[in-house]
Amino acid sequence: MQIDWAKTIEDIFANQVSCPRCGVLTPQLVAGYSRAPWAADYAPRCQNCTHKEDCESRKLVFLCENCAKELRLRARPVDQEGMMTLLLQECRKDLEECLDYLAEYWQEDLDVPPEDADARLEDVAPDIFEEETAWRARLEEEYLTYHRWFRDHHIRIPDPEWRSQYVEEVIGLGYTTALGD
Repeated sequence: MQIDWAKTIEDIFANQVSCPRCGVLTPQLVAGYSRAPWAADYAPRCQNCTHKEDCESRKLVFLCENCAKELRLRARPVDQEGMMTLLLQECRKDLEECLDYLAEYWQEDLDVPPEDADARLEDVAPDIFEEETAWRARLEEEYLTYHRWFRDHHIRIPDPEWRSQYVEEVIGLGYTTALGD
């Protein structure tokens, strides 16, 4: 009998996740939120952040149970699917905030007078519009990464109707999106 060791090892590790702090392989990690400075180092969505040292935002962190205890992280156990579901939901929240900003919040930020309520962000502040568009594009690419993970693993995407609702809202505001037409 011939054993395919590469496939065997891959199968063994397929259901394992690695703690980003200590590197231990385990079938599940724990997930929690923290504003502590150390959290940015272990938060998957903060990997490309350039302001980790002075960031005070709440970060979703995945660690093994021992590391979570050492760092006093209040957390609950999650497997790979649970991790990806949490990441997908966090990304969706950020995309919804982008939509809210494009729809109305920018007018509050820029103190737009009521008589200019019909103005569009790109006309009033093109530089801010470009920043928002770039941020939303990055989030949409991140969302698609999570979406592909679910497809690649033949797992149903949580709340699949969310994507079509998001697309309709973006298009309704007169903008384009990488998530559909």
